[in-house]
Amino acid sequence: MDVVVLTQENCAFCELAKEILARLAAEYPLTVATLDLGSPEGQALALRDGVLFPPGIFLDGAAFSYGRPSERKLRRELDRRCGPARSAT
Repeated sequence: MDVVVLTQENCAFCELAKEILARLAAEYPLTVATLDLGSPEGQALALRDGVLFPPGIFLDGAAFSYGRPSERKLRRELDRRCGPARSAT
């Protein structure tokens, strides 16, 4: 699954989103990329999907959430789309 995180500088929630996704990428088949909200591509993506502020998290091209990220909500969605996480043994 392709994940894009819309970020901006000095954004604590953006850093939190990247940390959460780094953990989840060890358990789920994720490809995580970041995109600057201030870039033309980032602005177009945010406008298209109604992302009001960073971080915006997109799963396979569709907006999933924005603002303070929830690891629990992400895990539930990833379990739904990918199946339960692999055990870390």
